[in-house]
Amino acid sequence: MQIDSQPRHYVAIIGAGPAGLFAARQLADRNIHVVLINRDIKPGGLAEYGIYPSKMKMKEGLRNQFRQILALNEIDYYGNVLVGQQADLSLDDLRALGFNALLLTVGAQSTKRLGIPGEDLAGVHHAKDIVYHYNVLPPFSEGTYQICKLVAVIVVGNVMIDITRWLIENKDVYEVTAVARRGPAEVKFDRKELESVVGYLDLAALDAELERVKPVMQDIGQDPDEFRSMIRTAAAKGEPVSRDARFNLHFLSSPTRILGDEHGRVSGLELEETTLILDEDGQSRAKGTGACHTLDVDTVIFAIGDVVDSAVGLPIQYGEYVKNAQPRFPVDGISYEAFDPLNEKDLSDVFLAGWARRASTGLVGIARKDATNAAQAVIQYLQTQSPTLLPVADWVRDRLASLDHPVVDKPTLQRLNLIEQERARALSLGTFKYGSNSQMLEALGLVSTESE
Repeated sequence: MQIDSQPRHYVAIIGAGPAGLFAARQLADRNIHVVLINRDIKPGGLAEYGIYPSKMKMKEGLRNQFRQILALNEIDYYGNVLVGQQADLSLDDLRALGFNALLLTVGAQSTKRLGIPGEDLAGVHHAKDIVYHYNVLPPFSEGTYQICKLVAVIVVGNVMIDITRWLIENKDVYEVTAVARRGPAEVKFDRKELESVVGYLDLAALDAELERVKPVMQDIGQDPDEFRSMIRTAAAKGEPVSRDARFNLHFLSSPTRILGDEHGRVSGLELEETTLILDEDGQSRAKGTGACHTLDVDTVIFAIGDVVDSAVGLPIQYGEYVKNAQPRFPVDGISYEAFDPLNEKDLSDVFLAGWARRASTGLVGIARKDATNAAQAVIQYLQTQSPTLLPVADWVRDRLASLDHPVVDKPTLQRLNLIEQERARALSLGTFKYGSNSQMLEALGLVSTESE
């Protein structure tokens, strides 16, 4: 056994999305050896698989940052490795390999359900599945999604804008209707994002919709003309339309039931009309009125939040891993430490960041800050732990080499990037991605068609 030449701390980061990568850099800068373990073959997470495909400047900028992080000598990377109770490695396995601390940045892998009748009909999809599909994330890239002509999207943020754009420009959808429980003053998409689809907005229908919800908005001090102004500004800079299709916004409506036909396919969406009231803190909230109406749709796509992966093996409450309410190493008053409420026990060596700490919160900028803070919490903890001379990195490499499937390390990942770049040039494309893990592994020579 070869002993390391200098004592150091070792941290395993599970998940190589933005939070995991930025945290890895913070730790590596402190001479802490980091092993990034990723479920996917490629790193990047939502920065790679959540940003709309045409936003190449943004994507490539992030990819360059991530390449620089992965090039650091103190960071090892292993993709195509699953961490969980019944997986390639468990948290206890990682402890046994000698890591001083574990940092989970795995994101929110599972999705919340609508919890209404008809949710299992053909033509009902979660927005995250659709986003992963068009961004070519295996295995979602290989899935089949029944999408017809009249689509309701139950979400009013930037994700809705991206999905609407993809539906209209790539799936020959005739009409997309975004459904919101609240009013125009509380949409979560921004004007810049709206410019990509504003040309498809049915402005006459939108004016009628704003007149419908105007009394409710004015009753709580909201001004519908502010939303009209945003629409006009976006329309002045909007991108040209590519085909005949319509985009609608439908406010103050909450889904209560998805209707189906005799073949088990979506045939409509029942909505309860809502009103807006102010709570004790002066914040608005939606309240059902009991009156219902039905939208004529044949496809429903929803995004009502995400939940963390229970298979990892950490306690979960309200869809999130439980945090220590009295952290030993808080940063900016925030706890990044995992906790076992059943046994009222600190999980002293386990830390959380990004969507693993708080699901569905923000994108890359917020993930970066959260990762920086989480890394600082880990550093504080490591100051209470003795560094080791044991060859932890070698043990990890040997353990992963014993798995019954290929593992993608840093040199192999670099080779995959070069292969895909060459493929893009050969096909005269701006970018190219293999659509499945098996295709990537085969291109790398790690599996063969005959072996599958």
